[in-house]
Amino acid sequence: MNIFKPASLPAALLLVSATAFALQASAQTRELQSRGQLLDRVAAVVNDGVVLESEVDEQLSAVKERLRSQGQQMPPDSVLRQQITDRLVVQEVEIQHADHAGLKISDETLNNAITEVAQRNGISLQQLPQALAAQGIDYASYRESLRRELTLRLLQQRDVVGRISVTPREIDLYLDRQAHHPSANAEYNVSHILIAVPQEATTAQLEAAQKKADDIYERAKKGEDFAKLAIANSNSQTALDGGALGWRKGTELPTVLADTVLALKPGEVSAPIRAPTGFHIVRVNEVRNLEKKDVVEQIHVRHILMRTNELQDDATVKLKLENLRKRILDGEDFAGLAQTSSQDVGSAADGGDLGWSTSDTFVPEFAKVVEDLKVDEISEPFHTQYGWHIAQVLGRRKYDDTKELQRKEAADQIRASKVDEETELWLRRLRDEAYVDLKS
Repeated sequence: MNIFKPASLPAALLLVSATAFALQASAQTRELQSRGQLLDRVAAVVNDGVVLESEVDEQLSAVKERLRSQGQQMPPDSVLRQQITDRLVVQEVEIQHADHAGLKISDETLNNAITEVAQRNGISLQQLPQALAAQGIDYASYRESLRRELTLRLLQQRDVVGRISVTPREIDLYLDRQAHHPSANAEYNVSHILIAVPQEATTAQLEAAQKKADDIYERAKKGEDFAKLAIANSNSQTALDGGALGWRKGTELPTVLADTVLALKPGEVSAPIRAPTGFHIVRVNEVRNLEKKDVVEQIHVRHILMRTNELQDDATVKLKLENLRKRILDGEDFAGLAQTSSQDVGSAADGGDLGWSTSDTFVPEFAKVVEDLKVDEISEPFHTQYGWHIAQVLGRRKYDDTKELQRKEAADQIRASKVDEETELWLRRLRDEAYVDLKS
């Protein structure tokens, strides 16, 4: 059933992110400026592209609404505007990097995504260009914006996840830690603040970052709201989420933070931790212990993950997943749709396959759904802290926790522990290498 009325069609059609639409908006701005009419202003010049004030304003409204709904303390608009501008700058750099790397989405993949947009709006593919034109959106530009959005999903997999290696020595150390440090087997709900430094930071820049990190640490230690401090000060991609990293096993924590987190009690905040990306301040929110078993029940699961953003609310994302589920039930390939649609960069390239795992490796909401599914059954869309999912159980088994399987699991968790830090390093490097001119 189509939940979108004709009057709400523009929101339903906003499948691509704000970064993709920035390209179209900037082109419109240049065209209008050539006729001497200014309808928008440039918030930042990024290499040969721009971030527009209208993009910043739109996201500012959305972020403020989200923070209000979460009961979060609201930083000043100037602070939020700076964080949003910085995030849009990084997204613009990513778009340009994907173009320069020559990453391409095939016409077949793009056409499948376009067809999905049409189906979600209750119209045929042939009717879509006319529907877009009625909202002032050029069909050809829309296709290219969507192609770029899909390309970016491949970028992080290629440049970050796909390049992370795990050595036998790292696996040995991991297994030794598990054996001798029970706290490594617990799960930690963690938030963090990153005070970033450039790759080639000067002594003065390092000292300034250290001073800022020390000041934030003292404020957090005295009880100031950690999420608000993160929103106002963190240079991490999690800043506007209050610095939340969510639940992580001790063995899956970012490598640079692991030892510090394992030593903290719930509610405690760490002193600044020096890392390649800058200075991290960590808060442990909660801890829960996991029981280690020699013989365990394993479940083989694959999923498709989609997240809400400023352009897609919960209802939109849920309906999108409902349509994907129907297409799979009608015979389309789950793995193929996961590769093009899932926003889980760690599993999308593998068709959404999460491998064999115990259910306690998943967040509770995910575990509950997959535990109730029969083999080959596909769930209805459901929500976790990571976004909206549909999941399919491919098999169940019991196994002895042999050395071979222990080492495979260790390699997977070591790789997972490296993703956050490597992603921050990669984004910081892209940002530092770009020409960025922030306009007042």
